[in-house]
Formats: sequence, structure tokens, C-alpha cells
Amino acid sequence: MRLPPPALWGRFLKRRLPTSLWGRSLLIIVLPVLLMQVAVTWAFFDAHWQTVTARLSDGLAGDIAWAAESYLDDPTPENLALIAARAERSMQLSIAFREGDVLPSDRRRGVIGAIDRTLDAALRERLDQAYWFDTTRYPAYVDVQLQLPQGVLRVIAPRERAVATQAHIFVLWLFLATVLLMSVAILFIRNQVRAIERLADAAESFGRGEIPRFKPHGAREVRAAAVAFIDMRQRIQRYIEQRTALLASVSHDLRTPLTRLRLELALSEPTKRTAAMQRDLDEMEHMIDEYLAFARGETGEAAEPRCAAELLAPAAEDARRAGAEVEVVAPDDLTLMVRPLAMKRALGNLADNAASHGRVVRLSARTLPSGEVELAVEDDGPGIPEALREEAFRPFSRLDEARNQNRKGVGLGLAIARDAARSHGGEALLEDSDLGGLRAVLRLPG
Repeated sequence: MRLPPPALWGRFLKRRLPTSLWGRSLLIIVLPVLLMQVAVTWAFFDAHWQTVTARLSDGLAGDIAWAAESYLDDPTPENLALIAARAERSMQLSIAFREGDVLPSDRRRGVIGAIDRTLDAALRERLDQAYWFDTTRYPAYVDVQLQLPQGVLRVIAPRERAVATQAHIFVLWLFLATVLLMSVAILFIRNQVRAIERLADAAESFGRGEIPRFKPHGAREVRAAAVAFIDMRQRIQRYIEQRTALLASVSHDLRTPLTRLRLELALSEPTKRTAAMQRDLDEMEHMIDEYLAFARGETGEAAEPRCAAELLAPAAEDARRAGAEVEVVAPDDLTLMVRPLAMKRALGNLADNAASHGRVVRLSARTLPSGEVELAVEDDGPGIPEALREEAFRPFSRLDEARNQNRKGVGLGLAIARDAARSHGGEALLEDSDLGGLRAVLRLPG
């Protein structure tokens, strides 16, 4: 039979080893302790228990041989009584003789075969007569019978005369010590792993846009990683605040000349030229609003439990105002943790896109088998080719060749939707809709 190469054995073991830090740390502690216990137990039984048992069995076999030879020298009842009295007093042996009897034909062996093998070897070496023994009938005694010409000589000996009966105490103490040491090790490992799990939970919560209350715990290295995470979180928050403040200032500065231009146009006589200029000003103001919304991302907003139908309702109303036929499919008892303004902005952008490119819009919510919540906005428009769907999520991407040009937008609707989904720990996808157009999906943690 050809053995697999070491590389295959390595992959086989790697697939079956624990993947978590808790499982691997536990394996690092438990496996050596178990191997040590097995090695110590094996060495004890091989070097001590079997040696002591062999010597005890040899001594018992010698005493039985003495009794048999003494009786054969003078096979009388008087001599048998004398031998039995001496054996009872000096050797703790109970001797009886059954005249004309023969040895039993059945053989009974104990659970620990080493005891029977050791006693059998000792009797075979010491006795010249046929013999039979049983180590299982009496828990505290060993029954040995010899076939003599006149009958059967039966010897009942205490079990400790043939076996080292205190070996289990050593094994018990070894087992209790192992359990105690492993319990202490497991307790300490669990505390260390829990600190790492808290750090991972805090990082995941921060990735969803939440600001968790987190305090460093655990070993020095874990505390250092936690402190580094807190510093990184604070730097990212400061950067976001500075960026938002900067864009807000730019937006405010731009709105001032726009307001003056609107005032000048309002005081001017209405002509085709002034109407075109008014449309340009509206578009510029809308562009500024979208830039600011994309950069801000509502990162400072706290997450709240909201009903899915409640989240879809404003987006559906926006699509109706745009002239689309809207259908909403969402269970009333489906709730999820979201930042309401960010999610309202994302769903509003998706519904606005759907209403701009289709006549029928459907908004739906459902719970997936994985436990995630899926919010979908569908339309019956021209859709987007699969090869261009990832491109559509890039900021300022218009995809004019794939869909009708959105003259009002600047290509940030899908980017804002994906940013909102990822800030909640989810993802945004584009799929084919059974309405014939595009299906924009936000998959969020349940």
C-alpha cells in the first residue's frame, strides 16, 4: 500500500485543525498535556506496574508450588491440614482439596489482559502440574487450581498478592492534576481570546459607522493593538470631520454668489436667456448638494432600529412624484439597525434613478436565509450591461451609453448608495430585474 506524500498529510491535518484563535490556543495547551499524560501513564505501567505485578505473581506462584510439593510429599489429610494452617497464617492463602475432581474446562479472562498474562507466565514457570486460574470471579481474590493425581488442589489468594492494586490511585491523581492544570490554562486562554474578540467587534462596529465604547483589555500586546486601534479611529474621525467642515465651508462660499445671481435673475426681465441661466443655477446648486452628501456620508449619525417598510416609504413617494408607477413589497414586522438619514439618502437616490429610467418601479424588502436583510429597487428601464455594472458604482460615472443621460445628476447616486451600504457592514449590487430593467440591491446585516 502506497502512503500519501507528506504534503498531502499536511493539507489533510490543516483542514481538520481548528481555525479560531480560541481553538488553536486550546489545542496548544491540551495536546501536549494529553501526550504527556499518555507517555507518563505508559512509562508507569511498563516500567513499574508490570514489573511489580510480575514479581507479586512470581511470589504467589512460588507459594502455590510449595504447597503442592508439600502435599505430594505426604498426601494425607493431616498433612493437608498442617499445610493449610501454615499457608493461612504466613501467606494469607486459603487451601482446600477436592479429591477425585478435575480442573474446570472454561477459561475466564479479565478486562486487563496484562494481569492474566503475567500470572499465567509465573504459574507456568513455577508449576509442573496442570493448572487453572480465574481473576474475575471474586473482586478481591484470585482463584488458582492445580490438577494432582489425587484430585484438585484449590488455592484462594488475596488479589494484592498477585497484582499491584494501588496503581489506579496514581492514574487518578495524574488525571486530577491534568484536569486542574487544563482548567486553569483554559480560563487564562479564554480571557486572552475574549480581549481579542472585543477588539475585533469594536473594529467591525466602527466599520459600520458606529462609535462603540471600547476599553483595552488583555495582555500587553493586545492592549497595544487596542490602543493603536483607538488612535486610528480618532484620526479617521478627525479626518472625516475636517473634510466635512471643509466641504461645508466651500458649499457655503459657493452658495453666496449663487444667491446673488438668483437675485439678479429675479430682478431681470424674464427672457429665454434668463430662463436658461436659471436652469444652470439650479443644476449647479444640485451638484453642490450631491458633492457634499457624498463626502459627508452621514458618518456621525447613530444607528437606530427602523422598520423596512418605513425606510422604503419616502423613496417610494419620491418615485411617485417623478411620475413612476410604484409598488412597495415589505413585511411590516421586518426591522433592522440603520442610520436613518444615510439609508434614506441611499434609497432615495436608487428610487430617483429607477424613476428616471423606467415607468414602473418596485421597492421590496425581505430576509435572506443567511440572516441578512435585502432592500431592492427595481425598474423596467433599459438596464445596465453586466460588464458595466461595477463601473456604475464609481463616483461621477454617468454611463450615458447604457442608460438615458441623467441631466440633473452628476453620477454619485449609486456611489452614495454603495457607500451607505458598506458603512452599515453590507454591500450594494446591481442585478437583472424580472420587470425587464435593473435591480439595485442593498444587503445589510440583519
